Amino acid sequence: MKIGELAKRSGLSAHTIRYYERIGLLPYADRDQSSQRDYDASILIWIEFLGRLRTTGMPIREMLRYAALRERGVGTEMERREMLEQHRERVRIHAAELQASLLVLDTKIAGYSGQEQRMKDYDTQPPERRRKPAGTRAARARGY
Repeated sequence: MKIGELAKRSGLSAHTIRYYERIGLLPYADRDQSSQRDYDASILIWIEFLGRLRTTGMPIREMLRYAALRERGVGTEMERREMLEQHRERVRIHAAELQASLLVLDTKIAGYSGQEQRMKDYDTQPPERRRKPAGTRAARARGY
């Protein structure tokens, strides 16, 4: 499949695909007779996995490390598993933080829906602060 079709099917731009290839996240594509990239459809599974890692916040440098281990093959399964387990734990912690934040937002939103009295009591404008005339403050500061 050509780069345009891969872009359409993967949701990545052709520029991103070329970039991923250049930095080593994607293997270099075979070239056809006219030197155009020719991708195997199986690359879509790898691209989807990379997208999941990106969505869950894995930095590119870690994705590159994982891709390099994957490229080295069979002897790297334990290291790849450990990487994914550590990342999973970071994702779980972040998800728990997001869940706690959602609870705060839901509570605040519930406070605004249908509870007019609460809004009157707590969310009104604070009373205007009055300043003392300038001469009064200065006189007190001098000890008069």
